[in-house]
This record gives sequence, C-alpha cells and structure tokens, in this order.
Amino acid sequence: MTQKQKTPPPFPGREEILKFIEETPGRVGKREIARAFRLDSAQKMQLKKLLKEMKEDGQIQRNAGRRFTEPGSLPPAGVVVIIGPDTDGEIRAEPMTWDEETPPPAIYMAPERRGSPALAPGDRVLARLTRGEDKSYEGRTIRRIGSAAEKILGIYTLVEGQGRLKSISRKARGDYFIARGDSLDAREGDLVRCEVLPGRRTGLRLAKVLERLDTEGEGTSISLIAIHDHDIPYDFSSEALELAAAAKAAPLGKREDLRNIPLVTIDGADARDFDDAVFAEPDPDKKNPGGWHLIVAIADVAWYVRPGDALDIGAYTRSNSVYFPDRVVPMLPEALSNGWCSLVPDEERPCMAAHMWINAEGQLTRHHFVRALMRSHARLTYEQVQAARDGNGDENTAPLTHNVIAPLYGAYEALNKARHKRGVLELDLPERRIVIGTNGQVERVEMRERFDSHKLIEEFMVTANVAAAETLEKKRQPCMYRIHDEPSMEKIESLRQFLDSLSIRLAKGQVIRAETFNRILEKVKDTPNASLVNDVVLRSQSQAEYNPDNIGHFGLALRRYCHFTSPIRRYADLLVHRALIRGLGLGEGGLADDSRDFARIGESISKNERRAAAAERSSIDRFCALFLAEKVGSIFPGKVNGVTRFGLFVTLDDTGADGLVPLGSLPDDYYVHDETRHLLRGRRSKKVFRLGDKVDVMLMEADPLTGSMIMQVINGEALQGSKKVTTRARNKPSRAKIPVKKSKSKSRAGRRKSRAKH
Repeated sequence: MTQKQKTPPPFPGREEILKFIEETPGRVGKREIARAFRLDSAQKMQLKKLLKEMKEDGQIQRNAGRRFTEPGSLPPAGVVVIIGPDTDGEIRAEPMTWDEETPPPAIYMAPERRGSPALAPGDRVLARLTRGEDKSYEGRTIRRIGSAAEKILGIYTLVEGQGRLKSISRKARGDYFIARGDSLDAREGDLVRCEVLPGRRTGLRLAKVLERLDTEGEGTSISLIAIHDHDIPYDFSSEALELAAAAKAAPLGKREDLRNIPLVTIDGADARDFDDAVFAEPDPDKKNPGGWHLIVAIADVAWYVRPGDALDIGAYTRSNSVYFPDRVVPMLPEALSNGWCSLVPDEERPCMAAHMWINAEGQLTRHHFVRALMRSHARLTYEQVQAARDGNGDENTAPLTHNVIAPLYGAYEALNKARHKRGVLELDLPERRIVIGTNGQVERVEMRERFDSHKLIEEFMVTANVAAAETLEKKRQPCMYRIHDEPSMEKIESLRQFLDSLSIRLAKGQVIRAETFNRILEKVKDTPNASLVNDVVLRSQSQAEYNPDNIGHFGLALRRYCHFTSPIRRYADLLVHRALIRGLGLGEGGLADDSRDFARIGESISKNERRAAAAERSSIDRFCALFLAEKVGSIFPGKVNGVTRFGLFVTLDDTGADGLVPLGSLPDDYYVHDETRHLLRGRRSKKVFRLGDKVDVMLMEADPLTGSMIMQVINGEALQGSKKVTTRARNKPSRAKIPVKKSKSKSRAGRRKSRAKH
C-alpha cells in the first residue's frame, strides 16, 4: 500500500505576508516567513519570487541582513537627530538618513535618565527604536554621538555665598553650580544666559554666565523671561528712535477731509494705542434698499515708516508687536505706536480709509480707498458699546447711541448674515486674561468675556481686508495675502476615525468646507461631547500664514483675504498699505520699485508671528503658575485638553491654566495611547482618559520659572501613594518668587487679539 501524499499548506497571499511583517517585532526574512506559514521546499521557491515582486512593487523593502520590512519602517536601533518638541510637548526626532520618497515615521523620544541633560534640537543620538501600534516609534537613548552647544536661560541666585543658576527651561529643570569666576559679576535675581560646562560640583552640573540680560536692579519679570527665552527683539536702533522722535503732524494736502465724520475707536479697556476707527450710515442710494455705507479708517503708518529706513528695518525684524499681561514689545517706537500713529480722540491724525458699500445681506458691492485726515470723536470700549446697545449707556455713549452706535450694529447685522451664509468656521476659543495689581503681582486669572461689540469690529475689519485684497488684484499690485489652507487628508482621515468612535459620520470623498465642520459642531452642541469635538476639530485645522501666492482663506470661507487693519502692530499690513498707495497713486510712502522678495518676506513674518505667539503663551503660563504657586495641594475642577503617551494635559476651569498629569500618577495599569481617538486606555482596568473628559485634579507643583504645573487626577481613584505604572523623578514643588517689573511702556494687551487670529 502506497503512503498517502502529504497535502502542502496553503500558500500565503500578499496581504497575509504584509500583515505578518507588520505584526512581527524586528525585521523579518524569508526564513521567518516560510517557517511561520510552514512552507515546503517548492513553496519556498514560490515565496522567493513573490517577495521579489512585492519589493519591485514597493510593498516591502529589503534591509541589511536580507531582511524585509514595510516601506517606511525603521531598524531596531539607529542614529536619529532631535528636531524639538511638538505641540504636545513631546520630543520628536528623525532618522539621520532616509532615502525613501515618503516622509519618515514619527519618533518620540522617551525622557532622559535623571541627571542627564535634556535633548536639544540638533543633538545626534544612537537610539533604541520600538514601533508602536500607531506605526510611530519610541526612541530611547543608548548614547549621544554629538550635541548642539547647550545654552540655557536662568535666574542667578546665591546659596551660602555660592552661585547657582535656576533654569527657566522645562527641558532642563533644576539648579546648576556657577563658580565665582564664571558669574560675570551677576547679581542675585539677574536673568542670565549660560553655557553648560562638563563635570559636576556638589552634585550639581556646572554652568558659566555668558550674558547678563537684566541689569536694572529691579528684579526679573516673567515677561522679560519670555522675551529672552524666545529671542524677541526689544531694543530700537538709535536711528529708528531719532526718526520716530522727529515725526510730526501730516498736512491735509490732497488727503480727503474726514474730520467731521463721527469716526470712533472701539478697543479693550486697557488699550493705549488705537489703529482703527469705524463709522456706518444707511446707504441713501435707492438702488440699495437696506444697504449701508461703512468707513474703516486705519492709521497711516506708511507716511511715517518709509521703505528701507531704520524704522522699516526694525519693523521687519520684529514683524509684529508682542503682547504680555504687564507690557507690550511694540513693532514701532512708542513715539509712533502711542503717538502719531495712534487715533487718539479729538486729535487730527493721517489715515488710510476704506469706503465700503454693502447690501442688506451684507455682501460687499463696491469700495474705494483714500488717504485722509481724521479726528476720532470718541474712544470707546467693547463693554461701553455693548452696554449702550443694551440700553445702559453712560455719559460718554449716551449722546452717541442713536446716531453712531445704532448704525454700527445695523451694518453688523447685515455683515453677520453674509458671514453665516458663506459658512465661516465657528470655533469656541476662550481667551485668558491676567489681571496685574498695582503692586505688580497677579490679582486674578479670568476668562475674557465676548460681546457682539467684539464681533462687530471683527466683521468691519474682515470686510476692509477683503476690499484691500480685491483692490490690489485689480490694480495688479503685489499682495501679502493671509492664507489658510484646508486641512490635510491625513488630518481629515484622523478626524473621521475619531468621529466614528462617537457615532458621528463624516463621509469620505466629500468636498471639505468650513461649514462641514460647523454642521458637526451643531450636532454635538449642548451635549457632553461638545467641548471634546470642538477641540479635535480645532486640532485638525491648518495654520494661517502670510504668502504672496493666494489659495484663499479656508476658515473665513473667502477666496481672497489680506491684513490691512493693523499696520502699527503687523508688518504685513504695512506692506498692504504701501501697495495700495502705489497702485492708487496716493502719494509718498508707497511700495518701492525694488521691494524685497514677497515670498521670502512672507516666510519670515509668518515665522516671527509664531515666535510671538509662543512667547505670549509661555508668559501667560508663567503668570498662571505664579498665581497658583501658593495653592499647591488644592483641588480644582478641570478638563483634559491633551492626551500623550507620557500623560494627560489638564486645563483648569477657573483660570484656564494648563498642567501635566504624568502617566505614572494614573491608577495602577498599563495604558495604551490611542492617538486617533485621543485617549489613554488601561489594558487591565479598561479605564479610559479621553480628550475633553471632566476631571478633578490636585495641584502638586507650580513652577513660575518654567511655567510648568504638575497635577494628579483624584476623582476617588488616583490618590497620592497609589502604585505607579512608571517612576519618573520629579523636582520638589517650586516656591520661587518672581517679582514682576512694571514696564515703562504702556500695555495694550487688553486689545481683542482675535482680530489677528484670522
């Protein structure tokens, strides 16, 4: 009797092989694939041919040792270069070499061992690379190959007569030892820039003072720390100051005379300079029933700041003013920003004015720009205007309520119709306000109220900005557009998967518009998921920027848009003014024929805008930490506003302050980070911490020097003393006091900066 022939095992298809390569730790070769699928000798030859085809088709790649991996994957160990922190504060890295056309996978570096210096951008590291479930990698330092020169900012102090540096960096916390000969004669409380030296003394790393940044003997302010930490230019050249001091009133000349038009400024209560004034009246044209005539008058900065002069060079270097709770670092010297370029009441000022006509539906029907001379008839605040609108006018607004304020709201109601019709992205973006007392200390932290008076000004400014862009296109002048791209396909797909987890459908293949997101937000309005969905939709958006190549403004649902309304504080607006002056033949101060390359300028001012925003955020974080430093141990209600592989970020309800809940302080479990659904899930307990969750937290640390806060979720589960998943050394709670130095220049941080966010 012949032996029955053995049936060969089923041969795997491409998808099965790809799944095996993806799910198997490390690299996989032909031998491992054959063994896993129990292939016989004939099938092994067939496998060799199939793997070759898959490699040629780009489905797999061959690496050292004749091993196969998915395209875009990394070896178990390799050299990476540190990029820096991402928006969630995690340290990102990239492979040192990458030959593929697709972008390299994300690498998130694990925290360094206690006592090791923090990783800095430019550092090269041999790292152990572990692939995560989301196809990103965790990197752990094996050894450093080369480091960027480590420079840190900190406060110089004395401990028993010996110099110490208290670092202000969240990435390099702790004290450093400074020898007497390395102190550069720094005094107690000075803000200094230091170089980290090799070696240790009394257990502390060594540092050498390179520069004293605060030598006025008044102590170190939080804003000053933010200014130097983000390299914000703050000194004007002597030539620029001389030009500003020599400025004088502009003549009427060929300017249009608007001095008798009741233009008014509407700003925050603590604003000190005023760059825009508004006016509205019903359009008398019978062909435009229900229509309005608007005037938006903007300070004529181009009259005083000429292309290529010292003021212009300084303004371009800054690109924008930077606002802190206790001061402002202006783009222009105070003699201009608070003087000749500020539309103060009852004083004649040169301006660029946009005359605009809208119909009853708020659509812009025609417009033209003039150079003019104006006199502001009143300096009003948002609160005053709203109170007058609600029937509670004061002695300043009562005479203006009928003839000035009422027409402004009439025009706003029409503009608001147009806004809703075109589907502007409607996100709820609360803003914190730090209230500084007369003693320079933080009195309270509160959320800013938002009135229709804010929206009124925003809609007037948006309309003027659109009119400016249309005029420049018609006159074939270069325009520095404010562009906002639609979200990337990757972000849309991530958002779609997240919404699926909430049973909210975002259909594939549809054209994504701002109103698409509005419909989603409307579905969850007044539900427990409203805040969560609002946050995730916000994170899916692209970042607005300045660019001479127009792609439109996605968030505002506009085909063309630029910034015209704030040339005191934004260089982009000054460029638009100059282009209008040249294109319309409005006299001196127009765009130079040999003007610099707009593409390069757009890239530079966009970068500087991000720099300013980062400085403002870090300043507010430090002020909040200073305010809460005496409340360590207190319990606060809050909301999860960030979910990362190393823990949660929680925003406190009352102050809007943000703090980190380290992974190790969560209830005892192994937590898996689901990046798509923005959550951490315990494998054993199934406990979930999701973006938007309401939690109660105990404040464990508040460090005003770094602005960092450490919190612990309580809610009856994660009590102090519970077993930790990981152990990460933490510094003791900081009790550092930072005196807040009063600025000599007046702050206008109270201005509603949402005008600039578009």
